Amino acid sequence: MHLTRRAMIGGSAALAISGLPRWALAQELTINAVHFTPAQASYAKSFLKYVDKVNQRGKGIIQIRVRGGPEIIPFGQLGEAQKNGLIDMIDHPAGPYLNLVPEGEVFSATKKKPWELRANGGFALINEIYAKKGNAHVLAHVDGGAGFHIFTTEEPARTADGGIDFSKLKIRSGALYRDFLESLGAGVVVQGPGEVYTSLERGLVNANAYTVLGYQSFGWNKFTKYRIDPSFFQTDVLISMNKAKWDSLPEAAKRILQEVALEHERESVEANLTSTDEEGRQMIAGGMKVVELTGAARAAFLEKASRVSWERMQKRDPGSVAALRQKFGD
Repeated sequence: MHLTRRAMIGGSAALAISGLPRWALAQELTINAVHFTPAQASYAKSFLKYVDKVNQRGKGIIQIRVRGGPEIIPFGQLGEAQKNGLIDMIDHPAGPYLNLVPEGEVFSATKKKPWELRANGGFALINEIYAKKGNAHVLAHVDGGAGFHIFTTEEPARTADGGIDFSKLKIRSGALYRDFLESLGAGVVVQGPGEVYTSLERGLVNANAYTVLGYQSFGWNKFTKYRIDPSFFQTDVLISMNKAKWDSLPEAAKRILQEVALEHERESVEANLTSTDEEGRQMIAGGMKVVELTGAARAAFLEKASRVSWERMQKRDPGSVAALRQKFGD
């Protein structure tokens, strides 16, 4: 039996192709993503660096299509949207997930770096909880290291012991740190970042709790002229995926998404700390004044921030808190 040259070539090609891994034969996959801040904000820009690196490395295998920010899915709906499969990937603080995963507060309560938590098993533990309660797989804790500050429109009143009279403040807050601010005696209004400018402009609040990083990009420093130090908690921005969608991906796609996430995790923490210092200096040069808590007042402020955070987790769902505290605690 004689084979034609065309048949031989075709057969050789088929054999060559059949020897490739299954993922190499599959069509390039695309997942949809949103970020929690407007595109001009520092956190969105950081997430887009992750996306760009994945899309470069994942050509022919996996691509991320960014649909937008809070104009696509409002800040407070991000957790439910991802849990229900309306979006594959989100860049978000733990706040939008706290109703689903109260334990997510550990990301802001801890002083440990993400890679330390990967080494001691803490990251794996919290990921199991996110999977069970939120149908989520956490790829990375990004943009970490820096804390939150309270910014005020007027110089805050001081107490006799050198503290701040927080009862005179009505603070725009995220869900994450609402309980802590209320424990200080402040009035609190929970809002997403997109609502803050109008609230400050209309005098609905006279203070705002947020990070130095990205603060100017929202224009909030037009209204708030004082920053209370020290900072509290640490930034808790996560990159996560719908767990069912993650499980459906081929191993090659998972590998790219996770490898780039680990790289970006370290790079973004270092960049966050550097940018926080730079933007803090810019704001001070622009006229912002720092109100510093010192001595016993400072110690009490920081102790309460830590205590309230762990107490809230214990109250809302005590099942895993002891194990988490072993990994995430001091």
